[in-house]
Amino acid sequence: MPTVAFHTLGCKVNQYDAQAMLELFEQAGYTACAFNEKADVYVIMTCTVTGTGDKKSLQAVRRAQRLNPEGNIIIAGCLAQRDGEKLLETTAARLVIGNQGRKNVVELLEDAIHNNQRIASVSDVLRIPFEPLEISAHEGHTRAVLKIQEGCDRYCTYCIIPYVRGGIRSRRPEDIAKEALRLARAGFSELVLTGIHLTSYGRDLEGQTLIDGIRACMQPGIERIRLGSLEPVIVTEEFVRQLKETPVCPQFHLALQSGCDQVLQRMRRRYTTAEFKFACDLLRAAFPGCAITTDVICGFPQETEAEFLQTCEFCKEIGFARMHVFPYSARTGTKAAQMSGQVLKKVREERARRLIAIGNDLSLAYRQKMLGRKVQVLCEEVQDDFCTGYTDTYIPCRFRGGQPGEMAEITVTALTDDGILGELAQA
Repeated sequence: MPTVAFHTLGCKVNQYDAQAMLELFEQAGYTACAFNEKADVYVIMTCTVTGTGDKKSLQAVRRAQRLNPEGNIIIAGCLAQRDGEKLLETTAARLVIGNQGRKNVVELLEDAIHNNQRIASVSDVLRIPFEPLEISAHEGHTRAVLKIQEGCDRYCTYCIIPYVRGGIRSRRPEDIAKEALRLARAGFSELVLTGIHLTSYGRDLEGQTLIDGIRACMQPGIERIRLGSLEPVIVTEEFVRQLKETPVCPQFHLALQSGCDQVLQRMRRRYTTAEFKFACDLLRAAFPGCAITTDVICGFPQETEAEFLQTCEFCKEIGFARMHVFPYSARTGTKAAQMSGQVLKKVREERARRLIAIGNDLSLAYRQKMLGRKVQVLCEEVQDDFCTGYTDTYIPCRFRGGQPGEMAEITVTALTDDGILGELAQA
């Protein structure tokens, strides 16, 4: 049987798309193998959200060529959507496929091989329907990513994603329900709902909102529903009231990007720091002890030291459970890349280091509050007698005595570098 190996960079949407494409290859008779093995076909799911994403994507392409110079390489994902023809010219890829038409990936590859051609299959994604990719499994035994939304029309000044993922498209609730039930029957008890702009779910479907997408996942066997990144504007009293009626995990990722209102305006983010804090307060009132996590960009064009310090203080005020910090990366074609006052790279990186240190302190403070408490952990795997899994607030936990797929009640006894240790709670 021919073999296929995947290497996936970037977001959970890419993870879902990769799994869906892998299953298409398996249905066509291919056998999956590890990316570091010699394979007949290598698929690189690329990311272009930052310059680092571009670099890692191209490194993976070169690595695949070294692993098997006679193999066939497929470059997919956002960098492929952005630079399809260029990638065909500058790499050894047999097929470059963008963010549409992926259901035909096997046929496209085999036609290219049969006709001894190299193909760039990249089409416009600005005005297209939701592409009905499907999965029936996922890496791990207890948690699966389920994509319910695609595209974004926010056009933040720094972001390339609307250009490579297209406009808002939502998956119909009945299709979500079918896949959620299929995944539950396959043994997955936690679903991670994801999309490019999850907050916009349902805007293109009459009478539908994100709550409807969540409810569609409430199938027998699904114990947890975890949400991907949200915009703070979705967090209203009514939204929170309805959210409490679902088995949603009390971990909410609200993308901040900056804790300074002037920078938020230049970014074209559609909220203020006061609105962001109000959203956090609503969530904490409804879900005591919940984890609020975030993304922050350092060194956005024209960001002064004073503006950066406002971000530092605001992050401390909110008290995030975890922060993903990125130095600003200019993306050609975005408005921010054309702005005056570009911050020096060394300053961007230095600010990122300072904010990462603050994030580490906040994470430690959040986890210290868990000491002695009982938490629910969904066990994912057992190694060396230790079970590893995640709490409902997405804190990694290690303890003895669990089994994969089991929901265990744990008493937190100690902290690790980025998680917690625990013991099975006494009955």
